[in-house]
Amino acid sequence: MVFRARTTPVVLCLSIVSMFTARPCSPQTSRVGPSNQQAFLEKLSAAAIERTHHAVRYDPQYVRIPYPGGDVPAGTGVCSDEVIRAYRALGIDLQKEVHEDMVANFSAYPNQRRWLLAHPDSNIDHRRVPNLMVFFSRKGSSLPTTTRAEDYQPGELVTWDLGGGVPHIGIVVDRKSAASGRYMVVHNIGAGPKMEDVLFSWKITGHYRYFGPAQRQN
Repeated sequence: MVFRARTTPVVLCLSIVSMFTARPCSPQTSRVGPSNQQAFLEKLSAAAIERTHHAVRYDPQYVRIPYPGGDVPAGTGVCSDEVIRAYRALGIDLQKEVHEDMVANFSAYPNQRRWLLAHPDSNIDHRRVPNLMVFFSRKGSSLPTTTRAEDYQPGELVTWDLGGGVPHIGIVVDRKSAASGRYMVVHNIGAGPKMEDVLFSWKITGHYRYFGPAQRQN
């Protein structure tokens, strides 16, 4: 999972994920009540499912995009782009939110250590799974990673290590597998956005909820 520029490759997902796995923290609280939070998670689940109707060619190329509100071409993308696009459907721009937090707290992110960058890059920072893991743990809720299917609910985000430190991300949705009874996950691992029963297919490295910039932590 790498972004490739025309000259120098830019790594998207390759990392030692365990270095950036978020620790469980206090549940995120909101200026709105629990019922509105539940409604948000349901909308995010629906937005993720809607993404499965789009044809997306897996393309890890580095692309210069506008800021804010920038996106790579609609017919291309990687796993993180499906999360970004689902949140955009709810009016939340992860490009802007991640970039602003990285500008203010660059040392908290793996960019400097992992990719040897001296400053944030709004073209790609939000598309890197390790950066999203740090962002969701800082600005959302970092939830326990368990082997119990019932601990993972629709609208929550899950990250995995695919092996060799290659990270992946997806959104749990409110459709259950007929075979296992588990909630399925919308993700793009190479064949475009798919809804599949893959929750425990790889080692889980992170489990999050993020309700957007209107949220605040305890």
